Amino acid sequence: MNKRENPADSAKQQVRDFWNDASCGENLYLEAIDIAGYRAHAAERYRLEPFILPFADFNSAKGKKVLEIGVGLGADHQYFAEAGAELFGIDLTERAVNHSRRRLELFGLSSSLAVGDAEALDFPDESFDIVYSWGVLHHSPDTSKAISEVYRVLRPGGMSKIMIYHKWSMIGAMLWLRYALFAGRPWRSLRSVYAEHLESPGTKAYSRTEALRLFDSFSAVKITTPLAHGDLLESDVGQRHRGVALTLAKRFWPRWFIRRFLPGAGLAMLIEACK
Repeated sequence: MNKRENPADSAKQQVRDFWNDASCGENLYLEAIDIAGYRAHAAERYRLEPFILPFADFNSAKGKKVLEIGVGLGADHQYFAEAGAELFGIDLTERAVNHSRRRLELFGLSSSLAVGDAEALDFPDESFDIVYSWGVLHHSPDTSKAISEVYRVLRPGGMSKIMIYHKWSMIGAMLWLRYALFAGRPWRSLRSVYAEHLESPGTKAYSRTEALRLFDSFSAVKITTPLAHGDLLESDVGQRHRGVALTLAKRFWPRWFIRRFLPGAGLAMLIEACK
């Protein structure tokens, strides 16, 4: 590393490079860059994670000023646009911004889209009624700073709807078994496993207590951690994991037990926080 290079900048570049190679879900669920392809992508997204729809509550954004941080392939962004939001979106990668821009153009929709950094939002204080981010801010090297930026750009009484990863999840358990216990390193921390083996380098996951600490400036915070397809091994999972071990695990995974006794052990931590 160059002596003058900031380690945080280097970490951020690694995240940018990872997601610029393929936006989230692109390799798995986007078959064509056209109307049919984007419709199929959205249908699969909301089939696999149906709780996105009530959490985002797109229709409630009509006439409101909305910022999405991390637009990805643009499915949620499209729904906000269709709902009639005054819409803005940023992403760390040009690839995601281009996907979302192309998607909205195909459907005759509009948004102010730009490459941007969640840790340094290029918007004035108290600019938005809603700030939404799905599965993005845990990739930022300084997640706390990103959350403080969300707070800054929200208007008083505004709502943030943020999904970050939940530490005590079934996916976390699976990753720890594979990369710690079965690798002969049972002392290895979950933090290290998440950082090195779940999506982009440095990915983090939080307990409820840690998440509440991140959002302690907000006036009211609600957290849920529902099970999803990845926790139940009901689909292809992630962009990095394939192989015989996963195939076998899918066959023998005790889904009924997890649903009954561990309903809150989902990777997705859904946080609604009012300023």
